[in-house]
Amino acid sequence: MRFAMFISLLRPIGPVIIGVSLGFTLSLLSVNWVEETCVLDGKASEEIRLAQDGNSKGARRPNSISTVDAEEDFEPRIVPYKPVQQSQTKQLFRAKYISTELGIRERLFVGILTSKSTINTMGVAVNRTISHHLDTVVFFTGMRNRKVPHGMFVVTHGDERLIWNIFQTIKYILEHYVHEYDWFYLAQDDTYTEADRIKQLVDHLSIDRELYMGSPEEFIGGEMEGRYCYGGFGYLLSRTLLLRLKPFLENCRNDILSARPDEWLGRCIIDYANTNCVDEHEGLQYYHYEMGKNSDPSKVENVQFKNALTVHPVSDPEQMYRLHKHFTEIELQRTYDEIEKLQAEIKNVSKVAFDGNRSAQWPIGINPMFEPKSRFEVLRWDYFTEEQVYSCIDGSPKCELRGIDRLDVADVIEIAMGELNKKYKPVLHLKKQQLINGYRRFDPTRGMEYTLDLQLEVVNQKGRSRSITKRVHLVRPLSRIEIIPMPYVTEATRVHIILPLTFQERGAVNHFLEVFATNLFETSENAILTLLFIYDPFEAQQVNQNDIFTGVKAQINVYERKYPAVKILWISVKTETPSQIKFMDIISKKHPVDTLFFITNVNTNVNSEFLNRCRMNSINNWQVFFPIHFQDYNPDIAFHNQEPPPTVDLVKDAGHFDRSSFEEACFYNSDYMVTRTRMASDVQENEEIMETLDIYDMFVKYSILHVFRAVEPALHQKYRHQACNPQLSEGIYHRCVQSNLDGLGSRSQLAMLLFEQEQGNST
Repeated sequence: MRFAMFISLLRPIGPVIIGVSLGFTLSLLSVNWVEETCVLDGKASEEIRLAQDGNSKGARRPNSISTVDAEEDFEPRIVPYKPVQQSQTKQLFRAKYISTELGIRERLFVGILTSKSTINTMGVAVNRTISHHLDTVVFFTGMRNRKVPHGMFVVTHGDERLIWNIFQTIKYILEHYVHEYDWFYLAQDDTYTEADRIKQLVDHLSIDRELYMGSPEEFIGGEMEGRYCYGGFGYLLSRTLLLRLKPFLENCRNDILSARPDEWLGRCIIDYANTNCVDEHEGLQYYHYEMGKNSDPSKVENVQFKNALTVHPVSDPEQMYRLHKHFTEIELQRTYDEIEKLQAEIKNVSKVAFDGNRSAQWPIGINPMFEPKSRFEVLRWDYFTEEQVYSCIDGSPKCELRGIDRLDVADVIEIAMGELNKKYKPVLHLKKQQLINGYRRFDPTRGMEYTLDLQLEVVNQKGRSRSITKRVHLVRPLSRIEIIPMPYVTEATRVHIILPLTFQERGAVNHFLEVFATNLFETSENAILTLLFIYDPFEAQQVNQNDIFTGVKAQINVYERKYPAVKILWISVKTETPSQIKFMDIISKKHPVDTLFFITNVNTNVNSEFLNRCRMNSINNWQVFFPIHFQDYNPDIAFHNQEPPPTVDLVKDAGHFDRSSFEEACFYNSDYMVTRTRMASDVQENEEIMETLDIYDMFVKYSILHVFRAVEPALHQKYRHQACNPQLSEGIYHRCVQSNLDGLGSRSQLAMLLFEQEQGNST
């Protein structure tokens, strides 16, 4: 009873007692029971140590502060200030390309082992069959001829010894390419390589494997264990394997003796990298095929041959090209089969789609048709037959189907007949009787579309026939867009502007110089103007008494005085028949080979915007530029019964791009000289060719350069009626006449003018 009463009294104060007890317990646990000493400099540290020696060894309070007795002498100590030296921050190196900074490497490097005697034959054949499929192909040789084949990167080691060459090749790869590629493929120049299959193989291999892959062979004599890769069929080396081999490469050269380079490399890899040659890895097979002498690739039915990555030995370049043709046909057929398989899968999936088969576009896998947003965007269909086309370049309602257009129509009809027979054979056999109607249009989103109405003769298996009409639709799709690499050019090149001037064109010189001075002289454009005064024989005889260009020369002096930094050059030429080529022969000899020329017309307005495009589109030893200027229509027709505006905008009712004019041209002097040299033999046989060709025709016929022709909105020309010279070639004369006709006005303006005249005559 008493105990229960005691418990009842303790119950209210129980938590307090437990809390106080717990607090004392935690305080005792937090005490540091080890004696601490402070290591300080000078006298203060000694005093603290003395004080501690006099104290008991008991525990010190946590976070206690040592104090100094006030009766003791306290001597202050000054601590000198030492500024913190900031370490120089290292300049951060940023790689030029993101791939370099992220450590992203290219996938495959290809090295071809060749020799001085075969580089111009087998080496060229290898380059032509694989270089356009691979990013990097390097040819390694001991010695080479003075002239390297065009388009080949050749590394010369300076010695024809085979072992030395393979050693130097591996060393060169380790020094220049091992950090840029994951896989390295080496082969001989008598080995045909199916480049796309090699790329496909390495795309499925792990890059961290020490892999030595090819055609395994036993060592000669059999005294050494392991197998090496036979060099005739080529072999793959991983980057990881080459890096492991790198420290021991010199040891391999000094210690390993072998008569064969592939066996020497195999011994080196086995001894120092402990890696054998394999022809299978991770389920991927290195297929190869040994070619018989004088074998015809088209007659080989071996499955191993059809799947081969490499074929060896190849006896001559002709056999190399035949192999390439054969394997290209195999890959093309495989691609077609894969396309048909994908199309069938898309068709099957489309059946269960919400819209059914309507959700699948035709042809399957080709972009859908362009959908115009307004009537102005509707694409036009052109009507044609087998002989005529009813949409002509010159605007005529009907013209003869010829040239590339005729070949295009014939090819489309042939393909249509082939597809129809493929679909209906062997039940029916179809023969074309005639093309009734043909329509075509160019769709920029998918390609050229055709609709053909064919009259066919249908013959069944019993020999009975009848005539039917069948409509077919075809699409010639756009191929894959290819980016063409172009040489680097700048806008800092000086342009030499050549202005030929005849007696009839003197009146327009004042306006030309006025516009030229405003656009170029006042802006200090990097350009030089040269006037070419053209005299006929009679005018040349009178030049001392009556110079027909006296007024023009006076204007030149005025502008030179107005712009002291400007020098306008002029050259006098005497000729009966003006010819661009004759003029350029004279001018070309007076300028360096790297001079950029622009030939213009006295009615053309030249400005800085166009000169920059002239610089960018004219590439030395690569491309010449023939701009298409915008020419105003005849103001009496374009602005009939109206006042012509002071400035004409580039709109279809005010003018047009004169596609019949080839007078303006931008090109380098060196390109002109090379092309003119190729033309020299024809000139010796027929001197009149100088007068029947212009510079455009010369570049097209005798040059291997790109002839770039495009509309140029910055090149504006006032309306003028050209005096066409009938002594020139028929083509040039026809272009001149056509230019005059096109420059009169638009079709609607001419039609309205004729309508008004008929209305006036009727009244």
